[in-house]
Amino acid sequence: MIYSKFLSVGAYAPENIVTNEDLSKIMDTSDEWISTRTGIKERRISKNEDCSDLAYKAGKNALEKSGLKAEDIDLIIVATVSPDMFFPSVSCIVQDKLGAENATCFDLNAACSGFVYGCIVASSMIKTGEYKNALVIGSEVLSKLLDWEDRSTAVLFGDGAGAAIITKSETEGIIAGATSSNGSKGGSLSCGALDVKSPFTEEDNIKHKKLIMNGREVFKFATGAMVDNINKLLEKTNISLDEVKYIVPHQANVRIIDYVARKINEPIEKFYMNLDRYGNTSSATIPLVLNEMDEKGLLQKGDKIILVGFGAGLTSGALILNW
Repeated sequence: MIYSKFLSVGAYAPENIVTNEDLSKIMDTSDEWISTRTGIKERRISKNEDCSDLAYKAGKNALEKSGLKAEDIDLIIVATVSPDMFFPSVSCIVQDKLGAENATCFDLNAACSGFVYGCIVASSMIKTGEYKNALVIGSEVLSKLLDWEDRSTAVLFGDGAGAAIITKSETEGIIAGATSSNGSKGGSLSCGALDVKSPFTEEDNIKHKKLIMNGREVFKFATGAMVDNINKLLEKTNISLDEVKYIVPHQANVRIIDYVARKINEPIEKFYMNLDRYGNTSSATIPLVLNEMDEKGLLQKGDKIILVGFGAGLTSGALILNW
């Protein structure tokens, strides 16, 4: 049997911190309004750094911790909804910056579920025997997608990147994954690409170029999907929640996480959170948390951990692993 496991994690966040008080100076909001509804106190906003810059720095951080060389990486997957450009992919830009000349590269768009999807894809490709070391990165500069006059969305999001190196293993690290999608609800959370007028059509093809969200629909989907995917993992693996040390959720809203904790009868302390300091960084939230937990020494070899997220699409995914 060929298995896969996490070898190292890394992260990077812009230095520029924007607090709730800062936002209250440019829109009708307050620290109390934001923090009581979301749990967010501040977020990082990029200055002159694009998605590939953040991704490269997070990937470099994970690579330095792994003991591998750039040439040892044979697969790079970047999960993002905020790339530098349509093409080339962020992963190819990162490959060039890292000097990972032997890597096959592609980007993946599953929004906030992207890092979990990327890890599942990387693990599956490693288990074919064709790949040995994969660099999976979740990187976002969501600040460029926001309408800064819309307090219902602008207060929620931030910029950041997190990464993991997943490697071939003789022992089971990544145990199982579960994913699901509901495209019929895709309009609940969306961001258009371009306003285009084609010479071959009579009407303009106009899409929203800024992020829009139906918070109520997203909350309903998120809570149900996270609970469902956690239960799928437990049924698939015959592992009980008592055996799981931590659940690492997508960092979108403390109310969502609190609802899920109550629904599966687990203490909120089991759900590690740092959204108060980073906000929702989409595909970067889960690896940002993992890196923080690793640096604090909270994760020991053999600990069972669940990663669980949801995002635009609508998508959701979860992963259970031995650290």
